[in-house]
Amino acid sequence: MATHPRTSPAPVPDRALCLVTGASGYIGGRLVPELLDAGHRVRCLARTPANLQGHPWADRVEVVKGDVTDAASLRHAFHDVDVAYYLVHSLGSGHGFEETDRRAARTFAEQAHAAGVRRIVYLGGLTPADVPERELSPHLRSRAEVGRILLDSAVPTTVLRAAVVIGSGSASFEMLRYLTERLPVMVTPSWVGTRVQPIAVRDVLRYLVGSATMPPDVDRSFDIGGPDRLTYRDMMVRYAAVAGLPRRLILPVPMLTPRLSSHWIGLVTPVPAALARPLAESLRYEVVCAEHDIAAYVPDPPGTPVSFDRALALALQRVQEARVTTRWSSASLPGAPSDPLPTDPDWAGGSLYTDERERTVEADPHALWQVIEGIGGENGWYSFPLAWAVRGWLDRLVGGVGLRRGRRDAQRLRVGDALDFWRVEEIERGSLLRLRAEMRLPGLAWLEMRAERDDAGRTRYRQRALFHPRGLAGQLYWWSVAPFHAVVFGGMARNIARTAERRAGARKDA
Repeated sequence: MATHPRTSPAPVPDRALCLVTGASGYIGGRLVPELLDAGHRVRCLARTPANLQGHPWADRVEVVKGDVTDAASLRHAFHDVDVAYYLVHSLGSGHGFEETDRRAARTFAEQAHAAGVRRIVYLGGLTPADVPERELSPHLRSRAEVGRILLDSAVPTTVLRAAVVIGSGSASFEMLRYLTERLPVMVTPSWVGTRVQPIAVRDVLRYLVGSATMPPDVDRSFDIGGPDRLTYRDMMVRYAAVAGLPRRLILPVPMLTPRLSSHWIGLVTPVPAALARPLAESLRYEVVCAEHDIAAYVPDPPGTPVSFDRALALALQRVQEARVTTRWSSASLPGAPSDPLPTDPDWAGGSLYTDERERTVEADPHALWQVIEGIGGENGWYSFPLAWAVRGWLDRLVGGVGLRRGRRDAQRLRVGDALDFWRVEEIERGSLLRLRAEMRLPGLAWLEMRAERDDAGRTRYRQRALFHPRGLAGQLYWWSVAPFHAVVFGGMARNIARTAERRAGARKDA
């Protein structure tokens, strides 16, 4: 608990202005509509504001460009803000992430105080009570330190500490789901016997929203969890039961370290090793709630906290109905390319190689667009499936995201969506889809697909792959794969056009 002196702050008004950081992420993207439904006003801080445009709540919020490490942008973002939600962290990836987290938290707290923010709310990780902080994994240690920095600030702070979050699209849920569904017999790490206290994502959101209006003298952390304390083995067994699967045989093996576990998870599930490792590290320790004091400020309605089995059933229902609003892949992994496509082909940054294809399509542009927007995931990439699969496996082997991320929605895309090892950079609905590569490459890559009419009124499909090499390795990469472009990109253009024509013909015959 913080020990700094404070003047008596005013209570947060019922209709507060809430600043949400991390609104493009899994929790932040779900918190925004909950705050709006509770009657609050919302302002979102985003490094790339365009990534929020496709959300159904985008026209109900104010979006400001900025970053939690940039004091100037925070000063602008904090103007008139009552409550600030800190929902960003580095996932423990990359060198120096702890210092980045530390600096960001301090900057955030200092600027919040200077702007007169009345409360900070932070979602952190539940840590084991009997393990010294220095012995925790870097990921858990950093999450704990961020919470401590915010509590030691001059702004009343609520720190919510959660273990495993269960909800459609959460990394923990998808890891559990794929491990259980794909492996009827599992050789598992020893941490499957460690107890954790999972919590349904809807309870996390309820506590986050309720924290906005806590009394001004509340300045502390709260453990939040569901009613069940389970081992990971229990969780897999119960998932199989809820999903209607045969009982799984689970064989723990003590020599699987967190590093080996993360690669094992990366091979079996869509969750890449870079994200799986902090999740696996957090499962090494027993993490259960030591108190439920949050109920004094955010009372539990009947039926809450949601049980583990109920949380699983709700998540599975959302997946089956294709109503997953956000996924763990909603936010970019640290180190993933984020540079926008340069508008000038003679970009001062160096060479920009292109592979361009065009085809006339015997279908209207709308039919062609439906094929374009449905690309990836279960629908695949319309050419040489083995080549795409091999490229995905190679990416996973070097720590990349691979092809298994799939897509959030089977029919619709929005800016910022992850799409296998691409991310949606731009959409002009009905005419343009631009994807930015997030696979491990010695350079930056994009893929553009367009549906349009030519001067004669015919439907044209235009496709362009672009690559900006980084150094000699990038040059060698481009020229080494160039011989395969006719098969991969040529086949893609041909098959997308044929699929649109086939679907258009089927509609005419119906």
